[in-house]
Amino acid sequence: MANTLRIERSLEETKGPVKGQGPTRRFKEPKRASHKRTITIDVSLVELLLSVQEKYLRLVAGVPDGAAVDLSLVKLPADALMFPSPAGRTFDFTRPRNAYVVTRQFERHARKQYPGLRFHDLRGSHETALLDAGVPVHVVAARCGHDPAVLLRAYAKRTRKADTDAAAAIGELLRDALKD
Repeated sequence: MANTLRIERSLEETKGPVKGQGPTRRFKEPKRASHKRTITIDVSLVELLLSVQEKYLRLVAGVPDGAAVDLSLVKLPADALMFPSPAGRTFDFTRPRNAYVVTRQFERHARKQYPGLRFHDLRGSHETALLDAGVPVHVVAARCGHDPAVLLRAYAKRTRKADTDAAAAIGELLRDALKD
């Protein structure tokens, strides 16, 4: 099994077309064809996603957690989402979650440990962390669907670690030059 994730569409949420109606959600193509991409994910994320899928299969089959049963015959709808909208104690497997609710829940939990962190900040934080870890700019840009120049301009934040690493690198070059 390949440990990959394919990004092929995005969710757009707009205000209701008529005043008083709720938001409308629809899937759409990415802005550019190049934004469709396949990224490699690690084994622990694959295991997490498979456990979520098993949870949904158990819900569809009416099988409680922990019960030993072969779920290979249970099928989800062909257009089932990985993180569908909960509807009470069940799920509508084809309806996307409400973005506002997801954002509010995330921020309520995250702010306990990271005050001021917003859901929207995760993408930039992810990209900055990868850059700080030494992942090449073109790789980070490809994973996130960016042009490298856009990534550097908009998301690559100057961090203390990056600045410390730069100081260490220039110090090492200077020491090497003085040895000769």
